[in-house]
Amino acid sequence: MPAIISDSMIEKVTDDMRRICSRREYCVSDIRKKLMLKLDSAEDVRNVLDTLVREKYVDDYRYASAYARDKSSLSGWGVTKIRYMLSSKCIDSDVITRALEEIDDTRAQARLDRLMECRFRVLKEDPQCRLKMLRYGLGRGYPYDELISVVDKIIKRNDEEI
Repeated sequence: MPAIISDSMIEKVTDDMRRICSRREYCVSDIRKKLMLKLDSAEDVRNVLDTLVREKYVDDYRYASAYARDKSSLSGWGVTKIRYMLSSKCIDSDVITRALEEIDDTRAQARLDRLMECRFRVLKEDPQCRLKMLRYGLGRGYPYDELISVVDKIIKRNDEEI
């Protein structure tokens, strides 16, 4: 027999979620998971979630934009990895595309150059240096076309210095 949840309990859960959402950005799927742990009824979860979205405590676009900016600038991730991680959070592809457009391309390119320079210094003596650098960059979520030009430029510059 399912437990009957009172309106005061639903209001308490809603207030808890407001407090949580006011501290940092969450996407709809993250809040849904939290609500499902606290509430028994799918209808109650939907109602609380609708309230949070309507009151702008939860916004997938705002979350995706912040996530894309942070992962690009702080973690050094490329757009492929960011897109994959956001889609795993059930965020609409149009929202993801709009969020990825906010990434500063020149800063992202500079970040890629620095990452690959550091990786080259570690792998310089390795006979599979180029392959390992490409694999590293792909794992970070950068497109192959961008990587190949950066890696070749770094290796060519090193060959000219020798």
